[in-house]
Amino acid sequence: MSSFTYALQVNGNFQNHSISHSFDHLKTFLSSTIKLPKISVRTDIAKTLKNTSNRMLDAFVDSAFQFVSQPLLPSQKNFAPVEEIGEAIQVFCTEGNIPEDFRAGVYIRNGSNPLFGGLKSTTSIFGRSSHIWVEGEGMLHAIYFVKDAREDWIISYKNRFVESETFKLEKQRNKPSFLPAVEGDSPAIIAAYLLNMFRFGVVNKKTGSTSIFEHSGKLYAVSENHLPLEFDLLTLETMEEWGVNGAWDRAFTSHPKKAPRTGELVITGADAQKPFIVAGVISADGNTLSHKVDLKFNRATLTHEIGVTQKYNVIIDHPLTVDVNRLVSGGPVTMFICRLIKYDKEGYARIGVMPRYGNAESVKWFDVETNCTLHILNSFEDKNEVVVRGCRALESIIPGPDHGLNKFEWFSRGFKPIEMSKKSSNGFTQEGYLFVRVYEWRLNMETGDVKERNLTGTDFAMDFPMINENFTGVKHKYGYTQVVDSMASSSCGMAKFGGLAKLYFEELDNTLPAREGKTGPLIKVEYHRFEANNFCTGIAFVSKHGGVEEDDGWIVSYVHNEDTNISQVHIIDARKFGSKPVAKITLPQRVPYGFHGIFIPMPNQAFQNL
Repeated sequence: MSSFTYALQVNGNFQNHSISHSFDHLKTFLSSTIKLPKISVRTDIAKTLKNTSNRMLDAFVDSAFQFVSQPLLPSQKNFAPVEEIGEAIQVFCTEGNIPEDFRAGVYIRNGSNPLFGGLKSTTSIFGRSSHIWVEGEGMLHAIYFVKDAREDWIISYKNRFVESETFKLEKQRNKPSFLPAVEGDSPAIIAAYLLNMFRFGVVNKKTGSTSIFEHSGKLYAVSENHLPLEFDLLTLETMEEWGVNGAWDRAFTSHPKKAPRTGELVITGADAQKPFIVAGVISADGNTLSHKVDLKFNRATLTHEIGVTQKYNVIIDHPLTVDVNRLVSGGPVTMFICRLIKYDKEGYARIGVMPRYGNAESVKWFDVETNCTLHILNSFEDKNEVVVRGCRALESIIPGPDHGLNKFEWFSRGFKPIEMSKKSSNGFTQEGYLFVRVYEWRLNMETGDVKERNLTGTDFAMDFPMINENFTGVKHKYGYTQVVDSMASSSCGMAKFGGLAKLYFEELDNTLPAREGKTGPLIKVEYHRFEANNFCTGIAFVSKHGGVEEDDGWIVSYVHNEDTNISQVHIIDARKFGSKPVAKITLPQRVPYGFHGIFIPMPNQAFQNL
């Protein structure tokens, strides 16, 4: 899940008296309480003025803003951050064994690991602002699988922060410095925007906490609000931002896709100012931005994914948007207690299909039922249709409830099982609105018709989907998801995944009575259930070397036992999905719940310096 925090420029007049009055405090402080030093003739005046202004602003923030840690409930303890362990530590299977034909390689998972003990809120004369749940600094957790000269497995674990320029800045200061700028009272958010920009040159931190992708042999950590950050696979050291040799100057989607056959990387980048969404194609060698085009959106949609087929790019446009006008639109003070990022459950949704090197005019748009789809499982061409499969909900988990509502209560009600949900007078569910189901859209490229339906039922919510990556963009039989434990998530107020699901797209659910989706029967689903109070994150598929079938391979996952406070990595045979894991690897310290994982196959000789 990404942070969805965009570097915006706030324009417009502050029409509300309370905002103007609050900002008068800032102006008065800077003009009356800070005296400029005497500047000698030989002094670099510009540098001195810049340093002096920074000290003035820092002094104002230190005096006017109070950082407060956001508390965690006992049921949320594995969302708390951990420290780096330093050098890689050898770990061992405590149950089972690594299969002989398992691939040598690295299993890495990214996730939020906030500095200074946790997420922060601030209180000030401008009001309150807070980090939302995805805004912590990124931390990479890596398991290395290497065979020694006797063909025995040597396994080691290492973790490390994603060290962006903003991470290094706060680490050097050794205290929280960036003011939260997404959720809260509008005067506080505007103040945070201005003060962060004046002091640091950017509005929000670059966390690199959402996902990991590989291209042309290089690894990148990424979140939606900045360029990807390259890191070294063996040391996990962060290297530099990747802007395709300066040709790409905006953020990346957290889930770029490799095009079938060509190996090109298809990307999008979003911003809160026009152009809102830009699509691009990067050459297979990673050196050239082969294509870049403004898709001419009329709103700043938060697109977390892009899909590909053999010929097309697939664009999601759902009503999860960022809009600065919600901050500066004027009106009574209650109108200013709002969100920059908001999901409009009555807004429109559509899916666009564009040729790989097309432009805005070449996109064929299909209107679909209003939804929030953060994750695409796969997309492909099937005769005259483009088929899109994803994890769809009727509400967005990001950023959370409208400001002023009880955050825990909102998430708790949203995670409840959908069969327990109640509907309000306008037809929207009052509970279970965060329930995610695997869904399919069939987009007819000739007639413009849309067929859409649920593929899974209401027994379990599912998210964080993935497939055997060799089938990205082409027709596939199987998919895999993490399964939400709805009751544990509801009682915790945060998502917990108590199992895994294997999806059989070419087989129907044969349970009795017959199970029907929106416009057709449901597909077969097989489950892998963890023990009680064990929850997973970051699943990845490891394809078997020389495998014949699409599901020849294993699922790997980080799993945490909340009763013992011990974290493990489980290896599950994808063809014996409901069986016990073939191996469990116990880790030297707790691994917090996080986001997306990836497995990178590597030859043994690549690990000589590990």
